[in-house]
Amino acid sequence: MTETIDAALSIGGGCLCGAVRYRSTAAPLVTRVCWCRLCQAIGAGSATVNVCFPADSFTLEGALTQYESVADSGNAMRRGFCPTCGTPVTSMALARPHLMFVRAGTLDDPEIARPAMTIWTSEAPSWACIDATLPTEERQPPPAG
Repeated sequence: MTETIDAALSIGGGCLCGAVRYRSTAAPLVTRVCWCRLCQAIGAGSATVNVCFPADSFTLEGALTQYESVADSGNAMRRGFCPTCGTPVTSMALARPHLMFVRAGTLDDPEIARPAMTIWTSEAPSWACIDATLPTEERQPPPAG
């Protein structure tokens, strides 16, 4: 669900070293915890928390190194990370360029992006901490927008 956007809304974030900064003028469309195997690799063995913004609200300062791969969902993905500190910052499904995802840990204020669901629980290891208060999907849910 999209909330009413204040004209002055500005949500910022960036990488660990500060070489990459981003800003969105729209509220997040959805935030999901993902346990797919690719996210586990990106998250050093844990899930990732991914915040979706409309791409046309998103601006980026600094250079990201891009890595393209095919996700467990079958979607061709482009992931961006800081070439200096290695922080994973963005991801985008090439079939849905109107959506930009950022890792919640890169937000200046991660409180604005409370997860709404946990996805790819079928790929989670037995020791995964999965919030029982959130809805879950065993695999890929429908697109955010």
